[in-house]
Amino acid sequence: MTVAAAIEAFLRHVAIERGLSANTVAAYRRDLVVYAGWLDTEGITEPGQVTALHVSAFVRHLATRAESPLTAASIARMLSTVRGLHRFLLEESFVDADVAHDVKPPKLATRLPKAISIEQVTQLLAATDGEDVQQLRDKALLELLYATGARISEAVDLNVDDVLDLDVVRLTGKGNKQRLVPVGSFARAAVEAYLVRGRPVLSARGTATPALFLGLRGKRLGRQNAWLLIRAAAERAGLEGHVSPHTLRHSFATHLLAGGADVRVVQELLGHSSVATTQLYTLVTADTLRDMYTTAHPRAR
Repeated sequence: MTVAAAIEAFLRHVAIERGLSANTVAAYRRDLVVYAGWLDTEGITEPGQVTALHVSAFVRHLATRAESPLTAASIARMLSTVRGLHRFLLEESFVDADVAHDVKPPKLATRLPKAISIEQVTQLLAATDGEDVQQLRDKALLELLYATGARISEAVDLNVDDVLDLDVVRLTGKGNKQRLVPVGSFARAAVEAYLVRGRPVLSARGTATPALFLGLRGKRLGRQNAWLLIRAAAERAGLEGHVSPHTLRHSFATHLLAGGADVRVVQELLGHSSVATTQLYTLVTADTLRDMYTTAHPRAR
């Protein structure tokens, strides 16, 4: 078996048997194309020729290559993909050992999620006010993102049937895992207005589709277009700095925890497989409390 054939077998496995999303499989493919290219320069054409030393050398190469060296986070992600490949090859008896098992990724600095304040969220959402069909759609999308903490891919993948009685939305996350998330009154009103006065107009411009959020031509709204409309809303709101779809997800979690929500509940709402990921948001809340204490307490400074 060649390296290229091994990669194709792995990608089929993660797509079909593990049910990973098309976006995740595409990301795995990009990582493994880089890995296969490097192995080729080393004269390695079969998975059985790869050793732990080769995998370690690949990691060093990613950090030190002359053209676009990767950050520690990007290297860790790519190594995770490579480890998944070699684990699969061992499990399927294509090789005799998992040579990537003990290769460690570079140490990552703790990077805190970037949220915006409640006042800034209000400004952002107000920037989509209006009765135009595009404004109704944008309002519904942004309100839903902030109300549910959904990833942008989860939001644009929603179908009309995933909005259950307007009170609950069914989100399909990583690995096709579904979760039910309640929808607050503001998002509920925005989605209802869009369904009644906005979506029918957009739907008439294209062929029938179950998609909840539609583009101006009546097709399912894409991730890139959703990102652009959020950026445009942030500019209209006068918000400085980088505001992305994930900013609303971070803000959702941070504001819930600051309001006293249990971290395990937030974990379920976000669809995190590990509570450790969710606990990063508690560090943000703790930093805010520390700043407030330092400012307000007479003996804090």
